[in-house]
Amino acid sequence: MANESLNTPEQQGELRENKLTFEDQVIKKIAGLASNEVQGILSMSGGFMSGLTDRLRSTEDITKGIGAEVGERQVALDLRVVVEYGKNIPSIFQETVSKIKKSIGDMTGLEVVEVNMHVEDVMTREEFDAKSKNEQAEEKTSRELK
Repeated sequence: MANESLNTPEQQGELRENKLTFEDQVIKKIAGLASNEVQGILSMSGGFMSGLTDRLRSTEDITKGIGAEVGERQVALDLRVVVEYGKNIPSIFQETVSKIKKSIGDMTGLEVVEVNMHVEDVMTREEFDAKSKNEQAEEKTSRELK
């Protein structure tokens, strides 16, 4: 009787723990979509797109400019953004952090323990729109040449 084992299939199943995990890309995508809701962020990582609706419909990667470290229970994020000139950047940062924490928490149950936002540039809306149009035209020309 001293050699009793807990290795029957039923007992092994009881000892196993269920586990839910997320790819980094999933967390980055949630963070990107949440960031797109913040007024004053023109783009992520200097990738130029025109307006919120174009950003959401764009073929550009929504995770561009976002780095994520995803653990079993916690997430840390790094964002690279272009902000609209004249806007209050600390307020934009606080709103971004709030929206990201809520979205990731609600959707995944993970705790966002750190959000770092690096502002790469500030631009007026007019500058941004002009640069966006130029980049879209260059991209279209590039596709046509292929």
